[in-house]
Amino acid sequence: MATLALKNVEKTFGTYQALRNVDLDIRSGEFICLLGGSGCGKTTLLRIIAGLDIQTSGALLLDGEDLSRVECHKRNIGMVFQSLALFPHLNVGENITYGLDIRKVPREAQQARAEELLEVVGLSGLGKRPVSALSGGQRQRVAIARALAIEPVLFLMDEPFSALDAGLREHLQIEVKKLQRRLGVTTIFVTHDQNEAMSIADRIVILNEGRIEQAGTPTEVYARPRTEFVAEFMGTNNIITPSFTPGGDAMLDGVSLGRPSGDMAALEGAHKVAIRPEYLRLRPVSGDGSGLIGTVNFVRLLGASVETELAVGDRTIVHTMVSDRAPEFDVGDRAEISFDLDRAWVIPS
Repeated sequence: MATLALKNVEKTFGTYQALRNVDLDIRSGEFICLLGGSGCGKTTLLRIIAGLDIQTSGALLLDGEDLSRVECHKRNIGMVFQSLALFPHLNVGENITYGLDIRKVPREAQQARAEELLEVVGLSGLGKRPVSALSGGQRQRVAIARALAIEPVLFLMDEPFSALDAGLREHLQIEVKKLQRRLGVTTIFVTHDQNEAMSIADRIVILNEGRIEQAGTPTEVYARPRTEFVAEFMGTNNIITPSFTPGGDAMLDGVSLGRPSGDMAALEGAHKVAIRPEYLRLRPVSGDGSGLIGTVNFVRLLGASVETELAVGDRTIVHTMVSDRAPEFDVGDRAEISFDLDRAWVIPS
């Protein structure tokens, strides 16, 4: 197992700055997900760690030693590419032992390692099979086994499941997480899928325009996003800007949202607040004019829950609830909205 420290890492391609002042400490045995949209810098950062690209400035310290001047093939890092890059002219076992062969490991040791890893990834007995005869999920497992064959100090994965169907993707996410825990190898996994990151990461690192917006556990980035970008990127959030009077009600459009407690009770003036859709309540309009009123413009069933989207002035408010308890509204209906402010949080300005 290994620790990795990224210190002020930056990368430019001509006039384009792909990474900006990236600082990150990765603990030994940790499973890190680099998460973000297209062009945020996550794959560039992974390639710099692997040695496929070189940072413009900054340092990479692996167990305290500078990686910056170590050639790619000497870093002892295993990597699974999005395209997998398996060798079609080699069978399964030969693909797995390719890195060992390059390192002049004796044939007997190569064979033993291949058989061990085939069992680990659930492909025992398939060492002689051509890779062209494998399913998509089996190819993914071969690529993982090949990356692990050299006993890497770091294990890198670049959106390895993006081309798979949903069921197989979820299955392999679980299997990779179990395998990583079993082996204890420090792992960095690139994805654009928030649900994937939430399900497998020890910590999620959210990138935006080459910068780290937030790094934290799945619970931290979901329940307490530090920026508006993270709040909007991680699932669905309702972001509103009520006015606060210390010890008084939070007001929005002249309507009271209730009296906040805790730290929020001391707020004064307008503050941007985020609240998850599951912490809203809907009911038919009472007629007393005291509630925040919205018009339903979209309703959809999401299996276990129902999502209702409402227009409130120029805002869009989203509500979700477990299907068998959700209020029934049709498009065009008017509904009264209330907020559980104890579940809301202020987005730092």
